[in-house]
Amino acid sequence: MSFRDQVLDILEEITESEEVKENTNVRLFDEGLLDSMATVQLLVEIESNLDITVPVSEFERDEWATPELIIKQLEALQS
Repeated sequence: MSFRDQVLDILEEITESEEVKENTNVRLFDEGLLDSMATVQLLVEIESNLDITVPVSEFERDEWATPELIIKQLEALQS
C-alpha cells in the first residue's frame, strides 16, 4: 500500500467519510469532517501507524486543511 493510500485510509477512518478519498481537496475543517478532537486522534494515528511524529509547532490548520495538504506535510516530515 502506498504512503498516500495509508494516509487516506487513516483520514477515512477518523472522519468516517469516503469523501476524503473521493475529493482530496475537500476542506476538512470547513466541512465539519475534522474538529479539534479528531485532529488529536489523527496525529496519534499518524504516529502510531506511520511512525511520524508531528510536532505541535508544525501543525498549522491552514496547512493541514485538505487530505492533499496533509499528505504533502507528512511527506515533508518523513524525509
